[in-house]
Amino acid sequence: MTGVAYAAGPAAGMGGAGGIASFVPLILIFAVFYFMLIRPQQKQAKQLQQFLNDLKTGNKVVTKGGIHGTITRLTDSVVTLEIAENVRIKVSRSSIAGPLTKEGLPAPPKPVGG
Repeated sequence: MTGVAYAAGPAAGMGGAGGIASFVPLILIFAVFYFMLIRPQQKQAKQLQQFLNDLKTGNKVVTKGGIHGTITRLTDSVVTLEIAENVRIKVSRSSIAGPLTKEGLPAPPKPVGG
């Protein structure tokens, strides 16, 4: 009979601390996800939004569909791109993926961390 009481004694004393200690791994996993996945994604989205806000006529850009062109006209939501001589298309401002380098290649993504 004393064996059963002895086995239950330490477990009853650790009940409150054991419950909190079981959440520590979950908190650590959430922290890793936040700093490795969520925060960099938010920074990247913020950089893209800043780029879209700073667009000007004459910028060379690439769309999310892979079309390379030069901006000839801007409105709040529409960008007119010249993709060849006297060939212009209108695309949504949100469909612009990023700038082009001087060689005509998409600019490499900026490092997000740091």
